[in-house]
Amino acid sequence: MATKSLHKRNDELANASRQLEILSNGIFADGELPTFANKIRETDQFPLRPKKLEILQINVGYMCNQVCEHCHVDAGPDRKEIMTRETMEQCLDVIKNTGAHTLDLTGGAPEMNPNFRWFVEEASKAGIKDFIVRSNLTIIRANKKYHDLPEFFKKHNVHVVSSMPHWTRGKTDKQRGDGVFDKSIQALKDLNAVGYGMPDSELRLDLVYNPSGAFLPGDQAALENDFKKALLEDFGIQFHHLFAITNLPISRFLDYLIASENYEDYMYALVEAYNPTAVQNVMCTNTISVSWDGWLYDCDFNQMLDLKVASKVKHISEYNEDLLNDRKIIISQHCYGCTAGAGSSCQGTVT
Repeated sequence: MATKSLHKRNDELANASRQLEILSNGIFADGELPTFANKIRETDQFPLRPKKLEILQINVGYMCNQVCEHCHVDAGPDRKEIMTRETMEQCLDVIKNTGAHTLDLTGGAPEMNPNFRWFVEEASKAGIKDFIVRSNLTIIRANKKYHDLPEFFKKHNVHVVSSMPHWTRGKTDKQRGDGVFDKSIQALKDLNAVGYGMPDSELRLDLVYNPSGAFLPGDQAALENDFKKALLEDFGIQFHHLFAITNLPISRFLDYLIASENYEDYMYALVEAYNPTAVQNVMCTNTISVSWDGWLYDCDFNQMLDLKVASKVKHISEYNEDLLNDRKIIISQHCYGCTAGAGSSCQGTVT
């Protein structure tokens, strides 16, 4: 590993350690709030263990054409961490033999990986039931080499899940940067034009909503209705479903909470909204997350805190589903974000 890359990796590990320390100290260390481990002990759900593996989530790189203030992977144009073709080939070996029914490709902007199209073409041959690509939409309009992505997605029957902070320009651009809203609207129109998101179409187009501040998302069904009504009336855009996802107190969002002096209030809100029923269906119980360099995690939030799976199998190159299904899931205080209210996962609410 080059010296510059090594320094960058050391900085990331130091930041992950710093954030874990923040999450473990203060209001949790002095007993003002119960730790997540003690909270799930109250309902005999500790230790948290996996159920049948359903979703293999693969992060193909942190490079992105956007820099969103809530991004839990700290993605941006300056991020050079990109999954190599060798690691992709190891992932393909697993995809062909896994019991999981869903393949979920994420980033950054996954489309910016130079081997992205090759990987999608090869992975689509594996017969996975649901093949998701998480797109930020604006990448489709970033430059000409991405303009054909809607057709490419259609060719391989990709399920497109796209982030969309709000149906208004002001709130979207505030969270994601000037011009993001207009590019997102155009990209959604491009996807609709090839059949994505239309009422009777099998080309699935879903949107993802994250709150723009230090508060929990509203009711997912109500938000979906509001989004559908506004986007159809204002722009003639249609989509299938909306996933409301809680912002977890890690990475950029944790830094924002601390800088804005909202950290303790947000953690109190998460703990007060704790729902023991949501624990049964949190995504770490049916998902394995693979980082750009092939390491395995219980979820992509743990990935950003460098909390690798508690298993003898820690890398995609030594993947063993039976051993992974026998592990205990690594938890910390950020897990309250997935168990607040109706719960939260990459597929939206869990209850």
